[in-house]
Amino acid sequence: MKKNNVAQNSRSAVETADDRSKPAGKAKVAIVEDDSGVRESLAVLINGASGFHCIGTYANAEAAIKQVPDNWPDIILMDINLPQMSGIDCVARLKALRPELHVLMLTVHVDSELIFKSLKAGASGYLIKQSSPAELLEAMSDVLMGGAPMTNTIARKVVLFFQQKPAADETSCLTKRELEILTQLAKGYQYKEIADLLAINVLTVRTHIHHIYEKLHVRSRTEAVVKFLRRDGVS
Repeated sequence: MKKNNVAQNSRSAVETADDRSKPAGKAKVAIVEDDSGVRESLAVLINGASGFHCIGTYANAEAAIKQVPDNWPDIILMDINLPQMSGIDCVARLKALRPELHVLMLTVHVDSELIFKSLKAGASGYLIKQSSPAELLEAMSDVLMGGAPMTNTIARKVVLFFQQKPAADETSCLTKRELEILTQLAKGYQYKEIADLLAINVLTVRTHIHHIYEKLHVRSRTEAVVKFLRRDGVS
């Protein structure tokens, strides 16, 4: 049986179905997780937080792919090890339909290959299930602000990967302005902070980022930063 701090710190609840109402000012969240206890605990945590509202929970990838497009959330919490289709494949399918969707992987796996497959599929962040409820809520807030939250253990693996495996520059196709924006993204700045720093508006930043994604053939901020950091000579 899966164990995690989120489940241990939340009371049990009846699984939420497709609730289309969204309380004012609250971000919509969906959960894809095959463990019913974890699903229920996450839903309780999310609905008890001031800035979030759980609009649906799904026990497998197939159900999520079929039903999520009827009522898109702002964030999806995604397990990797699902019964049939994996969470990674589910991310890729949903991101193809809605590129702006934020997906946080929430899993027990800390395997480097799974981490990078998830990021390549379009995940915006990667957390382990041992994360505390406060860490999870903070990560959800962070991703809505344009961040790419990762558990410290995961972030360390990413750093080691970059240090051990340099690659050719894939950003040579970018304009000077696009490279400036990507540089700031890699430093962890949010869209508004980049706009202020470069004296442009947020809409312009978003337009440049869209072009960056197209040129680098990526679907998320994290994947774009991965390609930026793997350039020759970049530490």
